[in-house]
Amino acid sequence: MSLWSKMEVLDSLKKIYFWEPWFFLFFGLFHLHRIWALIDRTSYAAFWLGIMENRGVAYFTIMGVLAVLCILGIITFIRERKHNYLWRWVYIFGGSYLLFDLFAIATGLVFWQKLLQNMFDTNSGYWNVIWGFFILLGAAVFVLGIKLVADYKKQKLKEGV
Repeated sequence: MSLWSKMEVLDSLKKIYFWEPWFFLFFGLFHLHRIWALIDRTSYAAFWLGIMENRGVAYFTIMGVLAVLCILGIITFIRERKHNYLWRWVYIFGGSYLLFDLFAIATGLVFWQKLLQNMFDTNSGYWNVIWGFFILLGAAVFVLGIKLVADYKKQKLKEGV
């Protein structure tokens, strides 16, 4: 069997799950909402600092959805370890970071609280750099989500479903 044939067999074992494109579309939109930070620093910072300090229904709903998606991604990465796509590494690195972030916010880790206070300092000279990075990240993740929607549809056509 040639190397090309072996690669085709391995690719045929790879599967995109129904929820995966939606994972990337959701996270892309979540990061893209930060355009608001570039438009109105004060209201953006007040909104998110308020959400994190109050820890009400909105906080637990948003953080719960994010945590479940990250855990699902990490589980998928581990289950598919022999047949992973490269983009699934996002589940490990991004998911681990986000789960730590949620843990640090929920437990009130002092150094993390100081970091967040600095991130949301509306007078910071780095404001546009910080939030611009998250916006670019969101755009890239959203585009990946769109690509995965198309790839998922192709996969379903191949399967005859």
